[in-house]
Amino acid sequence: MSNYKTAQGKIIDMAALAAKNEKTRAVGNMKVNSRGDTIDAQGRIIKTVTSKVNDSYNKTVGNRSAQPVRRTQKAPVQPTIDLSQLNEFELEIEENLENELEIEKIKAKELNKGKK
Repeated sequence: MSNYKTAQGKIIDMAALAAKNEKTRAVGNMKVNSRGDTIDAQGRIIKTVTSKVNDSYNKTVGNRSAQPVRRTQKAPVQPTIDLSQLNEFELEIEENLENELEIEKIKAKELNKGKK
């Protein structure tokens, strides 16, 4: 909000005015104050506007869907390769890949043992 100029030339700071009157009962039949808190006949706050917004959000989205879902990772499916169609260079790369995978598995096991 900002400052507004009236027809008579006076400057009104709307943010200060709203902050000054936020606990005042709002005009109408909704039983709320200027902030939006639900109030009783004596002006005591029954339910804050923040809790009303949270309740509304939880009804819309729901607690279950707002929580992160932890899914277990499935092992990636290794495609089968017809080795008879590979040349010498490709065969050598394939053998090195298998060796590197075995080395990585051993390293992972050692790291897991070290953490425990």
